[in-house]
Amino acid sequence: MNPGFQYGIDHLTVAACLGIAKGTIRAYLGPASIQKITASAAAVAKIVEEGRTVYGVNTGFGILANSSISEEDTRTLQYKILQSHSVGVGNPISPELTKIMLITKVHALAKGYSGIQLATLERLCWMIDQDILPVVPEKGSVGASGDLAPLSHLCLPLIGLGELTEKGNRKPASDVLKAHQLEPVTLGPKEGLALINGTQFILAHAVKAVQRLQNSLDAADIIGAMSLESLTGTKAPFEEALHALRPFAGNQYVAHRLRHLLNESAIMDSHLDCGRVQDPYSLRCMPQVHGASRNAWLHLKELTEIELNSVTDNPIVLDAQHTISGGNFHGQPLALPLDYNCFAAAEIGNMSDRRCYLLLEGKWGLPMLLMNKVGLNSGFMIPQYTTAALVTENKTLCFPASADSIPTSLGQEDHVSMGSISGRKLNQVIDNLEYILAIELMSACQAIEFRRPLKSSPVLEFAHDYVRRYVGFASEDRIFARDIEQIAALLKDFSFVEQVHQFATQEGNPLNTGFPSFTLHP
Repeated sequence: MNPGFQYGIDHLTVAACLGIAKGTIRAYLGPASIQKITASAAAVAKIVEEGRTVYGVNTGFGILANSSISEEDTRTLQYKILQSHSVGVGNPISPELTKIMLITKVHALAKGYSGIQLATLERLCWMIDQDILPVVPEKGSVGASGDLAPLSHLCLPLIGLGELTEKGNRKPASDVLKAHQLEPVTLGPKEGLALINGTQFILAHAVKAVQRLQNSLDAADIIGAMSLESLTGTKAPFEEALHALRPFAGNQYVAHRLRHLLNESAIMDSHLDCGRVQDPYSLRCMPQVHGASRNAWLHLKELTEIELNSVTDNPIVLDAQHTISGGNFHGQPLALPLDYNCFAAAEIGNMSDRRCYLLLEGKWGLPMLLMNKVGLNSGFMIPQYTTAALVTENKTLCFPASADSIPTSLGQEDHVSMGSISGRKLNQVIDNLEYILAIELMSACQAIEFRRPLKSSPVLEFAHDYVRRYVGFASEDRIFARDIEQIAALLKDFSFVEQVHQFATQEGNPLNTGFPSFTLHP
């Protein structure tokens, strides 16, 4: 039986974090983590008792670091920091992102270097376990000195302030605590600072981006293979020997997947001697372009999992005699890979749009605009307008937020990462990418039916039939927005990729064997 995940002790992966958020993995504070937590809290208490000056314990914050705080005011200081730093604006982030923030915050604090009290962490765990989640505005973090504003909103309910959502209802935190017969937590010295110093807002967006971009990359391979089949392209550019000569891991992985996706295709076999020498790049270069995005994704996953198991507080309390004021809260290590994964995701959409265009040209035996009676009907012309619009929107979102920095705290914090914007932008690009891929999938399913009675590979036929459970063939114009939304839903909830992968495995043709680094494991 799975013993569950012990905060502060076990190694947290993206998959495990998502499992805890979903409720499929039990997470808890075990004896080993409790021992570390209580020892760290005792070290801070001793610092206060001895009257030694330590940043954030008995000093002000940021530019006010040289302002001394009396022993009797050290607790008040922690309340004030939560109040003063709660300046987030905009719409609330999703409950799932909020829950991931809580999970990653607890895991970092439970490592025992932050002086947090056990009772404080137990209250955060109660929020996670009960699905009673703080309301966190999406904007206001500059991504250095930690995600101060969003983390302040995340932790306000600990002291009875801010708002909580329970069963979809948004209520004042004080009302929710009273309904559950709970009192606000009494914060000790340094606790307020420990709660809001960290990168958990950036990190939560990175965790979701790793999951969502992997799904889109998997979908792009499947959908791209369907488009290639519809356009009677060749699988020769995916041969293993070719990619051994330029052995980027992502390229080899995509080529491997495409070979397996096209295995045993009657359509492919029907045009082996057609005389066409080369396909357009959006078909022929899928291993190179999809593969480059895979490599970028892999780096983001690796760095995200380092951050998932890091301490991003400041100062760090090693023991009562040894504290270090440093910069572990700075978001740059994730801001950069989040930014260039915007490019990686946008380029997958760029390639997908080009394949949509190829499907409409009326070449290689397909009817123009994928419909037999065009003129009266516009066919699939206008859905490609949408992919063009989304591709351009994604290009505008590719400006790297991490390339900018505006000094804060009167110059004390003179370089910031803007990583919170990087994380939000990447998820916006993925939103658009899912729609672009949905339109290509809709078009490829339409196109492949003009190859009948020939069949594609068993895996791609399953992919086609799975879509046809929700969206039918279009013999004339209709409101395609409904079809796009229906297919996009299959991508956004991961069901399309999961079902295709499951079928391929059952057929003895697994798509990801031999490339474990490109998958997510608990």
